[in-house]
Amino acid sequence: MIMKSRLLRYSRRLVKGVALACCASLLVASKAPSLLERVKASGNLVVLSQNGPTTYYEDANGQYTGFEYGMLEEFARELGVELEIRDVHDLSHLFGELEDPESGAHMAASGLTVTSERREQVRFTPSYFEIRQQVIYRLGEARPRSVGDLAGKNIAVIAGSAHAEQLRKLSKRYEDLSWEEISDVDAMELVEMVDQGKYHYAVVDSNAYAVHRGLYPNTHIAFNLTQFQPVSWAFPKGDDDTLYRAARSFMVRANTSGLVAELRELHFGHVSQMNVGGAKTFAQLTRDRLPRWREELQKAADKYGVDWELLAALSYQESHWNPRAKSPTGVRGLMMLTRTTAREMGVNRMDPLESIDGGARYLVQVRDRIPERIREPDRSWMALAAYNVGLGHLEDARVLTERMGGNPDRWADVRDHLPLLAKRQYYKTLKHGYARGWEPVTYVQNIRHYQALLTWTDRIEEQRLAKAAANDNNEALAEVPAAESAASQSAL
Repeated sequence: MIMKSRLLRYSRRLVKGVALACCASLLVASKAPSLLERVKASGNLVVLSQNGPTTYYEDANGQYTGFEYGMLEEFARELGVELEIRDVHDLSHLFGELEDPESGAHMAASGLTVTSERREQVRFTPSYFEIRQQVIYRLGEARPRSVGDLAGKNIAVIAGSAHAEQLRKLSKRYEDLSWEEISDVDAMELVEMVDQGKYHYAVVDSNAYAVHRGLYPNTHIAFNLTQFQPVSWAFPKGDDDTLYRAARSFMVRANTSGLVAELRELHFGHVSQMNVGGAKTFAQLTRDRLPRWREELQKAADKYGVDWELLAALSYQESHWNPRAKSPTGVRGLMMLTRTTAREMGVNRMDPLESIDGGARYLVQVRDRIPERIREPDRSWMALAAYNVGLGHLEDARVLTERMGGNPDRWADVRDHLPLLAKRQYYKTLKHGYARGWEPVTYVQNIRHYQALLTWTDRIEEQRLAKAAANDNNEALAEVPAAESAASQSAL
């Protein structure tokens, strides 16, 4: 009887335990999944951004690229989801769309400066970049040197930008300060407006102007409107911060692992301090000489599998697109081939079409001799360095890079060691000896910069044509009701 009573009590406790476990299980099962869990379950990370050279854009092959895109792609890969970017044409709408739960956007990443006003709307990750706001003016006009000099002038800024916020703060001290906030434009368009004299000044981010300045040689930096300011990703505020915390952890790792540095080198490492004379020459020759050779450069690029802008930039660096160019060392023609190289390629270096073909083929041959394990774009940049200084000296620089603890397969590391080939303590230990190692560094830097400028020249033209077509379409649509009204009046 005692045994039966014990078994009964045990059975009751067991049933009670099972019931409690079931209830706990039901409670867990009924708990709503976190935002991070929902993002992973959906398979998509939805990001608001703006198309442009400092964020994301399509390359010559129709693939997305850009500094911001590289960061986002790595974050999405870490989450195990696909990246979906939604282009917000008007920056003033970006934060409102981010805060709207119905938009479906998870975050915003568009070179967003962290400001006090914005902190009240959203929360930011740790910074991955710093910029300064700069006042841009047109050369030939009086250069403003302080905020006080801006009074009474036409100043253009992007609507909803941190620049507009900064001007609002300054206007409390400078009552005559006024500006125009322009919607649906980017920094490049503002600089162009100043270049064309439509506005006295514009305020843009330092990195954006550094990328664009070669396209607008009539502009220059007047002064820095701010000190360095952090740039971060933005997330909506709310009780569920799981996705935000994942992004915050990712950003810390990206800064410490070298990912940010690597992407900065890839997308901004080409930016050179082109002087005003150099910028004007490039702009003029792009208009006057390049059209004559563009089709042939594109044909050769397609034939040998290189970007035509890279080939055009190489040709500009070599000869300024002058088919009769000649250097003191005896290299000649549009691609400035040596007599030996021209003979090896079987071309007449003074024939511009043959020079283009021979130069493109030679560049590809040089690239093909670089170890296959070296990935693009490092492979092409090393090929350009070898085109300039020779494969032997490039290999010496790679050997020296490895000796000194660098990565011989990474252009940024090899670039830092190339100048050492001019120092006896280093070159005496290398197979090919002395070389003017600083020259290929400048050479590659210039070509990368020219290539970026040519790429964005094409993008600007595409944007202009698209806007012109849209305006023509709108005008045509506006004429239809007017025509119908006239017909109706005639019928009456």
